[in-house]
Amino acid sequence: MTTVSSANRTRTATVDVVIVNWNTGPALRACLRSIERTDRSVLEVGAVVVVDNASRDRSADRLEPSALPLSIVRNRENRGFAAGCNQGAAHRTGDYLLFLNPDTELYPDTLRTVGEFLSTPAAADVGILGGRILDARGRPGISCSRFPTLPILFGKMTGLDRMLPTVFPPHHLGPAETRRSGPVDQVIGAFYLVRRPLFEQLGGFDQRYFLYYEEVDLALRARQCGWRSYYLGEARIYHAGNTSTDQVRGRRLSYSLRSRTLYSRRHWSRGQAGLLVVLTFAVELPARLARAVLHGSRAELRETVDGLAGYLRWLLRRAPAAGS
Repeated sequence: MTTVSSANRTRTATVDVVIVNWNTGPALRACLRSIERTDRSVLEVGAVVVVDNASRDRSADRLEPSALPLSIVRNRENRGFAAGCNQGAAHRTGDYLLFLNPDTELYPDTLRTVGEFLSTPAAADVGILGGRILDARGRPGISCSRFPTLPILFGKMTGLDRMLPTVFPPHHLGPAETRRSGPVDQVIGAFYLVRRPLFEQLGGFDQRYFLYYEEVDLALRARQCGWRSYYLGEARIYHAGNTSTDQVRGRRLSYSLRSRTLYSRRHWSRGQAGLLVVLTFAVELPARLARAVLHGSRAELRETVDGLAGYLRWLLRRAPAAGS
């Protein structure tokens, strides 16, 4: 059993689960049912907090009766994912915080597997932990990634990450790279377990990231403080993916580009951050538009134009200084 020593006695380690919800309908209910069904004997669930970001579908109002220690935080407006996570984490007392997407489901052994690993010496310097992300057919999805660099993002824009992966490494680790558990740069935010004292030390997620890159930024800051991120392949998680963001595809692109720029300004040199913006319009914009035309999809074309237009408006409102 995973235990924590205190005053010559032992107790079961605890995790508080935070779920930020925006119009996820029945997915949220399925997520909560999976938490209730998973084996919690090794890692006890101290609290489950659903932060509802002004959903229009009343998904947070239609939750089934549950034995979980469930509470709901209701926002009058969509405050974004990072801010919602910080709200849910505030004043929690568990040993760990688990940030879980509402379109995920835990397997019956997920928390037991995580709890057993966390009790081992190998986990002593692990600050952030993720698991094996699977789709509805049990096929591996994106579970972890490399820290984004200019060559990585340029390779992603141009497709060179597929043709010359040794020069332009892929951003996300592929199935062959995630067959074994081990340290990684970062795990994805769909299942993102953090030591609570570390989360508090870092001041939580940076709320300037409305959506995307908040977990990348936290993982890098944790690394700079001497804590590793770890991919635990034995811990399985089902993830539908994009349940919320498919509702706003144009804005989804805009949010992704904004957060990418924020990350580069905070963690790269001024020159690299500026070059990323140039490449976005000189390389990525033509590539995205060409792809939409080749697909013959007016919807994709419109979403691309709307997303890039939103990103340009955001850029014009912001000072260009690095670290902003």
